[in-house]
Amino acid sequence: MGFLPCDDKNVYWFFTWTPTDQDEEAEHDSVKMRQLILSKMKSEMSGVVASPLRYRWPFDILTGSISKGNVSVAGDSLHPMTPDLGQGGCSALEDAIVLSRSLGEALQEGKLGNATEEEEYASIKKGLEKYAKERRWRSFDLVATAYAVGYMQQSEGVIMSFLRDKCFPGILARTLIKRAGFDCGMI
Repeated sequence: MGFLPCDDKNVYWFFTWTPTDQDEEAEHDSVKMRQLILSKMKSEMSGVVASPLRYRWPFDILTGSISKGNVSVAGDSLHPMTPDLGQGGCSALEDAIVLSRSLGEALQEGKLGNATEEEEYASIKKGLEKYAKERRWRSFDLVATAYAVGYMQQSEGVIMSFLRDKCFPGILARTLIKRAGFDCGMI
């Protein structure tokens, strides 16, 4: 479970759980899901939105298209991840910085103001390709690491519980600090 105050009156919160056999049917029935959340969280339901996490193979980021022509993806469209690292919003801001820098440099290299439509398109395409190249591995790293951290935190069994409880806290702290300390450069 995690929560974040938005203002004086609102709190954004989320929780994840591994459903038991009894809870399994609630996953696809909104009425049962409401009852389950009320029983577990003791919360008002008017502001609750259920959004199931969908698995996206992290290697799709390495092999898929990030940009095509003068269109590109950014933010959650590029790197959807579980909240285990707390880097979703931060990585979207990184995208914005890298994207603006890449486009700015590409457009400055062109005939700024005097470019034909084809030349401008080529400059934008070049900037988006640079952005995609720069963000590909960082995005893969964040998505794969978030998945691995979440998997380890939710795993069961004697060995995994021991590793998670005794060895994992130090590793997790270093992992979070390393991912949060990323410098995407100046605009």
